[in-house]
Amino acid sequence: MTLRDFLAANDRFAANSGCVLEEIGDGYAQASLTVTTGHLNAGGVCQGGVYFTLADIAIAAVMNSRGQLTFGVENNIVYVRSAKAGDRLTAVAREVVNHHKLPYVDVRITNQAGDLCCIVTGIGYRKQASLPVDGLM
Repeated sequence: MTLRDFLAANDRFAANSGCVLEEIGDGYAQASLTVTTGHLNAGGVCQGGVYFTLADIAIAAVMNSRGQLTFGVENNIVYVRSAKAGDRLTAVAREVVNHHKLPYVDVRITNQAGDLCCIVTGIGYRKQASLPVDGLM
């Protein structure tokens, strides 16, 4: 089983929200989601939790790409542009620090036009347990 398969099978909330992991590499991941009317808040734009969920699955892929079970312990999110139904959001996550215990990841979420919509940063806690995976993709 690959890391992509492992996350797709076990992160059911992200999968049920429409998040798709497109790429995973060492310290890199890309995930996407198409905003539906079910993702909208009362103001008619994409609800903040959708951005967070998309970023979270990308962060999980990056932090776990080193083969050790890693959990997020802190995230920061900044919303800079709203998305609407039909928009295609892409989260690109990059490892900033590959610390043996506390990895740090930066995520940029853009829309189909390449406009920056959201910035998320995350710190994880890397456990000594290995993941039951045999590759990334």
